[in-house]
Amino acid sequence: MPWHAQLRLDYSVEAGRTVARHTHSGPLRILQSLYPEGDSVCHNVLVHPPGGLVGGDTLDVNVHAQAGSHALITTPGATRFYRSDGLPACQNTRLQVDAGARLEWLPLEALCYSGCIAENHLTLDLAPGAELMGWDVTALGLPHANQPFLLGSLRQHMELPGVWLERGAVRASDTRLLDSPVGLAGLRCMASLFFVTGTPLTRERRLLALEGAREHIATHALAATAGATSPQAQVIVVRVLAPVVEPAMELLRTLRNTWRQRLWSKSASSPRIWSM
Repeated sequence: MPWHAQLRLDYSVEAGRTVARHTHSGPLRILQSLYPEGDSVCHNVLVHPPGGLVGGDTLDVNVHAQAGSHALITTPGATRFYRSDGLPACQNTRLQVDAGARLEWLPLEALCYSGCIAENHLTLDLAPGAELMGWDVTALGLPHANQPFLLGSLRQHMELPGVWLERGAVRASDTRLLDSPVGLAGLRCMASLFFVTGTPLTRERRLLALEGAREHIATHALAATAGATSPQAQVIVVRVLAPVVEPAMELLRTLRNTWRQRLWSKSASSPRIWSM
């Protein structure tokens, strides 16, 4: 029986502390709020107890960071899109950030099993003065388990309406895209780190972020398949291709820490669950 799980997560500032409140239906919820950086930044772990999606399943996640709040959201493990009998498995995420709020959207990777029909939609809604840092990491197949991506498809959609749109489809049968040197070149992990704002960034801040990212990329093992760009004054993006998840995620975590320090004057603070 397909699941339709929904979660609404709201952050507000109360007596100087970012506080999370949520409602949910189905197997989707958050764990206890943590404050390893003090009251101003609320860390939450979003959990989906079934551990994956099959054909017909839908996850709807809506996050609203109200004015002045700062929230960090991650997951305890990979999101898994399992083999489908014909229906798509959909994950729809909407992140709304009000003026003066900051949101860090840092879920762990999505794994597309052979035979899946996966759809992953991310919509961003930022008010003037809002800022969001996030990433998306997706792997096709399970190389470590010798399970290549031989059947199925992935549809990916990321959008800041009117400003930035990335949309694509990957089919296991499209070997020209998957294996061509002008496509994925046989690499099966696609990753993006993005910094998005509701107000155009100054040239100085854009250069600060780009230079910091490029310095790390230049000395990394994935230097040949990673790059940083700013396609629009409200968007900075790092894109990475890797053979497996681990080196891509390691690079993105390093760059996220760099951007945190350069753009927000905040020290590196990783969610506790990443070290478990």
